Amino acid sequence: MRHILAAAAGLALLVPHAALAWGERGHAVIDTAAIEAIPDDGPVFLKKYADYIAASASQPDSWRGNAEGFSKIIEDPNHGWFREQFTFLKPIPRSRYEFVLALYDRHQQIKDSDPQTAARTNVRWTGTLPYAAMEAYDRIVVCMRQVRKLASQGRDPKFAEQNCAFDVARLGHYIGDGANPMHNSIHSDGWRGDNPEGFTTDRSVHGRFESQFVDKIGLTAADILPRMGAPARQRGDMFDLVLAYLEESGDKVAAVYRLEQRDGFADAADRDVREMVYERAAAGAAMLRDMLCRAWVESANPPADVKPAPLDFDNPAFNSATGSAPAAPR
Repeated sequence: MRHILAAAAGLALLVPHAALAWGERGHAVIDTAAIEAIPDDGPVFLKKYADYIAASASQPDSWRGNAEGFSKIIEDPNHGWFREQFTFLKPIPRSRYEFVLALYDRHQQIKDSDPQTAARTNVRWTGTLPYAAMEAYDRIVVCMRQVRKLASQGRDPKFAEQNCAFDVARLGHYIGDGANPMHNSIHSDGWRGDNPEGFTTDRSVHGRFESQFVDKIGLTAADILPRMGAPARQRGDMFDLVLAYLEESGDKVAAVYRLEQRDGFADAADRDVREMVYERAAAGAAMLRDMLCRAWVESANPPADVKPAPLDFDNPAFNSATGSAPAAPR
């Protein structure tokens, strides 16, 4: 455990600083705490890969470079969920592509009457974080099923475990992003629009909170492990649980801005800002832990026999505009 905590605490010193998504330290700490907190009846094999997962925690941010245009286009939206942009859309579609098409339809409706709003009514400025999280979650269920199968056959599950570890780092990044209220609001990089409380409009506020302040206080897994609570043993549809998690986080965005009004996150001794960081990082780690435990439970069962299949034209939920039916609840 000690070497894992040290690796997470020192990771920010090893990688060039970028003000993205909790920074290197925050993501590594969230993943480290989540893996450490897996109970004995959970996917404990992941603890062997804790250092790798922590070191890979910020990998998805590296897929967003301007030079890698194809990767950037798909990856940028995966890190945000700017909920104010799609209040018109209820319920949230259970298909990434149905969501994108709904945004396009709305863009077409308002592009002439409200071009300013239309300019941000698109996939980039609404975000796709819950879809990225669920896509990673599904892959983890599949690879955990393979781990179980190989172990039951007396075969070495090492490579299947490694596949899981990579997808855990990927899921952990999106869940970690979602823990930061700024990733769930149009106010991600400075307050936008009506501003009765006079919140800062400085774009650097995002990095000053989740990267610079986190580095100043030297956040470690030991800071958040006691705040995570017991495993939740989640019930209900996972997509709905992810949406509720993001909603709860987004509700705290004004509180973050009120804290910024004190001294711009310059005082590492500010207990209230520390508590916000601890609470949010702990929430992210707890959500990741609980999703991994839920995936492990799901992986014990064979894949559901979905009929009609999602690509079947006879499926009553089949959408000819996307070529598929949306994911069924589970």
